[in-house]
Amino acid sequence: MIFSEIYGKYYQAVAEMLRLASENRLTEKKLYEISGKAFSESVLSIPAAIQQKKWPLLGPGLSSILRNKPFMPLSLLEKRWLKSLIADKRIRLFMPEDKKFFSKISKELEGIEPLFAPDDFVYFDRYSDGDDYSDENYARNFRLVLAAIRERRKIEISFTGARGKTHNWTIIPLKMEYSPKDDKFRIAADSVREQIYINMGRISSVSLLDRYPQADIHVPLPGKEKLVLELVDERKSLERAMLLFSYLKKETRKAADGKYIINLFYDNDDAAEILIRILSFGPMLKVLSPASFKGLLLARIKKQRQLIAKGEVF
Repeated sequence: MIFSEIYGKYYQAVAEMLRLASENRLTEKKLYEISGKAFSESVLSIPAAIQQKKWPLLGPGLSSILRNKPFMPLSLLEKRWLKSLIADKRIRLFMPEDKKFFSKISKELEGIEPLFAPDDFVYFDRYSDGDDYSDENYARNFRLVLAAIRERRKIEISFTGARGKTHNWTIIPLKMEYSPKDDKFRIAADSVREQIYINMGRISSVSLLDRYPQADIHVPLPGKEKLVLELVDERKSLERAMLLFSYLKKETRKAADGKYIINLFYDNDDAAEILIRILSFGPMLKVLSPASFKGLLLARIKKQRQLIAKGEVF
């Protein structure tokens, strides 16, 4: 566990109650609301334990018995984890563009040894032409796109197309996607005609425009698909599968002879990426259904064999 259980949901919930009590803002309604932030069954245990004085944390009328507001300082392990995270250039894209902000964090973590460094990882299945996350213009454009997604605003972008031509479009950004294999971010956006994808690295400028109503979105969101896979747990294939598909909803059950059945749920727009990942397992992973996906898989394998026969794949 990276974080101690002392800083888990129960303690976070109780800490919030104590803070509100110290400000004379804790009510019985809020007591139950905050309890629900821990676990679903917490509303049955935490309020009762406090009101019946089994947990002598509050005074009469849900008042505070503390002289100071409670706070939860970071543990050494948490600081080492954070030191490792901020060393990743990608995480800075999601943080405020403020040099004082970074200098404050650096000062707080001064002298702290990180748990790991970016150079500790060796990627054997990633392209080497990933996005330049240290580029200031890239970071600025990235933050503007994120702001547009959160605030439901249109944007005007200037970007270079696949053939080198410059385009100026007005689009509605729907979400940001990241490809671990390409090491690149892309925007999934709504245009006048269809849903489009634009690599962030191709964008030279972004301008925020007005907010848009839901009626302005012309394309439906991607539908969900289900894959049924059979996995042979050899050479840590189960561990690899859980890691490689960790971002997807899945159901896994053990079958006979060291095999596992995995139900994998994904957006149909991601079919090509899922297919490539399944192929990387070789004979350890078999597609049971649907037949349409099995057809895609066979077509891809057939194409690979043709390329190999022509000497175009080494």
